[in-house]
Amino acid sequence: MELNEVKRKLEEILNRELTDGRKRNIVFWYDDKGEFEEDIDGLNLANARVLKLNGRNSFYVKYVLEREDRESNYLVYAPYGKPPARENYLLDIQKYSFEFSTDKVTVIMRELNVSDDSLYDAFRKYLKFFNNKERYRAFKAYALSSYTEEILDIAVLSVLCKLSYPDLEEVLKTLLAEHAHGESALYENIVKFGDIHTFWELVRKYYGYTLEQKDLGTLAVFLMITGLSFSLKRELPKQWEPFVSPKQNDVVVFLSHFMGGTSTAKAFRLLSQMVEEKIKLKECVAKWDADSYRDSDIFRLFDEGIIQNILDNLLDDIGEFAKYKEIIMNRRAKHWFKDYENEYNALYWACVLLEEWKNQKDTIKEYPPDDFFKKYTEDYYKLDTAYRKFIYFFDRVDNKEWFAALKEKIENTYINGFINTLSIKWSGSIESLQEYWGLSSAPYQWGFFRHQLKPHLQKGERLFVIVSDALRFEAGKELAEILNTERKGSTEIMAMQGVLPSYTKLGMAALLPHQRIEIDPDYGIFVDGISVEGIDNRNVILQNHVNKSIAVQYRDIIDLRRDDLRKLLSGKELVYIYHNSIDARGDHYLTEREVFDAVAETFEQLKSLVNTLVNHLSATHIYITADHGFIYKRGIVEKSEKTSKDKVEDAYENRRFILTDKPIEMEGTLTFSMRYILGEGTQLKCVTPRGINRFETKGAGVNYVHGGASLQEIVIPVIYFKNERGKSAKDVQKVRVTFTSLTRKITNTITYLEFFQTEKIADKIVPCRLKVYLADEDGNRISNENIIIADIKSDDPMERKFKEKFVLKNMKYDKTKKYYLILEDEEEKVENIYDRIPFTIDLAIINDDFGF
Repeated sequence: MELNEVKRKLEEILNRELTDGRKRNIVFWYDDKGEFEEDIDGLNLANARVLKLNGRNSFYVKYVLEREDRESNYLVYAPYGKPPARENYLLDIQKYSFEFSTDKVTVIMRELNVSDDSLYDAFRKYLKFFNNKERYRAFKAYALSSYTEEILDIAVLSVLCKLSYPDLEEVLKTLLAEHAHGESALYENIVKFGDIHTFWELVRKYYGYTLEQKDLGTLAVFLMITGLSFSLKRELPKQWEPFVSPKQNDVVVFLSHFMGGTSTAKAFRLLSQMVEEKIKLKECVAKWDADSYRDSDIFRLFDEGIIQNILDNLLDDIGEFAKYKEIIMNRRAKHWFKDYENEYNALYWACVLLEEWKNQKDTIKEYPPDDFFKKYTEDYYKLDTAYRKFIYFFDRVDNKEWFAALKEKIENTYINGFINTLSIKWSGSIESLQEYWGLSSAPYQWGFFRHQLKPHLQKGERLFVIVSDALRFEAGKELAEILNTERKGSTEIMAMQGVLPSYTKLGMAALLPHQRIEIDPDYGIFVDGISVEGIDNRNVILQNHVNKSIAVQYRDIIDLRRDDLRKLLSGKELVYIYHNSIDARGDHYLTEREVFDAVAETFEQLKSLVNTLVNHLSATHIYITADHGFIYKRGIVEKSEKTSKDKVEDAYENRRFILTDKPIEMEGTLTFSMRYILGEGTQLKCVTPRGINRFETKGAGVNYVHGGASLQEIVIPVIYFKNERGKSAKDVQKVRVTFTSLTRKITNTITYLEFFQTEKIADKIVPCRLKVYLADEDGNRISNENIIIADIKSDDPMERKFKEKFVLKNMKYDKTKKYYLILEDEEEKVENIYDRIPFTIDLAIINDDFGF
């Protein structure tokens, strides 16, 4: 403890004017409780010396004062009470000296500028606390501007919990966090140096805890059952009723802060799981309707129950897809969502796929090829996307067995339902194209250079062309949307009719500038007499048509420094960049299961590549396309999905096609002339199984295939990205969220406030995630926290509304003061205040604890 106030008072006495012939001042201090005995040795007085009595050295002190040193001022300190006159050997000296008395409580109060003497007993209660210098300094550092007994209690508890500021909520969170981690040092500090009864009294006053068991484990049960009672849409079990607080609002706000705090979230999770087991919640969840806890956020078991309920309903063909998707979207703002993000996303895309199939299955007919092609690019491709997304997230689900039945249903719906129906009808439709593989309404892949690129070059525009192996149309649609949303500039996508057979060498040849394409007797592919194999040959082919051009591999340039990249591509008017992630993974048996991972990686790689081209090379015109698409199924390829074939001499054979110039008749196949691309003189033909069947061949690796005529293989994306630098170019910005409730006055401790996402997520408008709460003028949070995820893509304004429930702490509110609705952008680390809206709070509440 510091003795600044004692030192000041003593020096004031010692420096008094000398009267009555005195030559110096002597002060006697009898400390009857010995409270300052440890501190006196560190007391350095200006212009005075200190002598310390110990009950046995009175004659020595008398000798010093009367013989040895008659000039100096002295403080004579005794750690005991003043002795009776007949036993006081210093009485004659005391008669011409001053006496000083104080006690530690008084000193503490003076040093802390506490003038209210009624708090004396409150401070005396904490003498043991204040006897420690570190605790005293920590308390003093709070610099409290006013004192009441409660302020003192909370400050002491806060110091003992090692908090940087005094706050009862933080004390409780800290103690519960410690308990969650199986420790108790801070709690024991309160028992030893504070007042544990005061702690429990404060918990009663502010959180309504009146149970006889005064332990943190029972308190945790009490708090969490109370929080559950607030959101559960059914009655609690009878045995839980004693654990519901009369101060429900305060508990709800506390739990919201506890689970949402970056430093306490982990402890909350541990504690929640302890309570789950203690109250045997699993047995209850098994009996309850999932709708009753769909808004509850306390226990992770609720997420498991909701997931199980949606799973069961999907398996039972209870097709309330809109409801399931809404539940999943709402759970994103809940505490445990991250733990089950893959499960929820798998369910979401299962709903999308099943709903799309329900809406589309009766529309799939044997249309003319051009109409069929158009329908695929407008609607049917969405099922391919949904299947890809489902499998992607299914692969990330920890408990595969949990989702095994749904995975089987999705597989069956997608393959036996959608793909088989679509491909069989399409096969029937394209019988008319066997003599000439060409649609009248779609651009051809083999005309890509002539029709897409050449007009730019004729205008002197520099071009970058990214050829991503096996980037099928549905994936291209998603990539185009990503670029259009996340990058400044405009993005368009169209569909080309790909070559047949739809395999890499021919697709790559078709995309290059050419006068003629040839296939030699060994089935090598040549463009204007030059093999398309290898980057060097493609460079020659490009430069034969465009002098200032170059072909490079993505892997060779992506890690180049800016100056090296500029040097390599300096002066080039046409740059072809070959990227291979999807086909590289899918075309190998050991990695074909990862093909949808490769699609996701491709999005990131190509987005990064576009950024590099724009930022380092000032690229303005960028095309992204592919050589072919692909078919993929996760399940076993059954014998019925394989087409037997005869041995064909001198043929090029693949699981999805045969190239031959021999007459060939095979059941279950379609035969297409290659004259459409090789010219009238060729006898070559492409034989491909109907539907999505594979030819029966030896070896593994049959789930990922391409080469055939299915829409998934031959609809090729052409993405055109144009970087715009002018002032009129749209910048990418987060969507705006506005507060739309008319009132700026709160009159109830539970209130609903409305918000609006001003526009749909689309061109250059990206999602926004906000944390919303109410706070006082000093920034102290007085309500629960809500999360708003503004990522809605709907045109309908009604679907972009948010109605959030706010619960206020049970405390005094001054209707003349301002309170604020705070909107925080969770993705911003520095300037994160999105909006700050003033409110008044005028509550008509009677509460005995607060006296209003």
